[in-house]
Amino acid sequence: MSKLTHTDSSGKADMVDVSAKPEQLRTAMATGHITLAGATINLIRQNKMKKGDVLTVAEIAGILGGKKTSELIPLCHPLGITKMEVKAGLDKTGVRINSLTRCTGKTGIEMEALTAVSVALLTIYDMCKAADKAMVIDEVRLLSKTKEDL
Repeated sequence: MSKLTHTDSSGKADMVDVSAKPEQLRTAMATGHITLAGATINLIRQNKMKKGDVLTVAEIAGILGGKKTSELIPLCHPLGITKMEVKAGLDKTGVRINSLTRCTGKTGIEMEALTAVSVALLTIYDMCKAADKAMVIDEVRLLSKTKEDL
């Protein structure tokens, strides 16, 4: 079993103290994909899924999920998010989700970008599960993260 990397003197996990760090403009981009059957892709393209407009609902769900990251991941700091963009697009094998997140803060915003992508993909899975039993979520990864002094 691996040891926790951030622990207090009692051995219990704690949030990293970022109080001494400077405020910076922080940006992160993430992506992910869900592989779907051709018939499912066509239903989405024609907006004929029973639960509604899959791509729009996934984008909105991704934004909501990204905003709630610190409530979902226990040691994540709550951030003052200044931009959260989630885009869903059909491709030949399914749907690609891309997110862009930005904040001015003392810690990175990559977890919010990854959470936004993950929630958007899970939303697609939920909306399509009656039509497609072989969906695969994969390729969830951070594309970039930057920080700039203010």
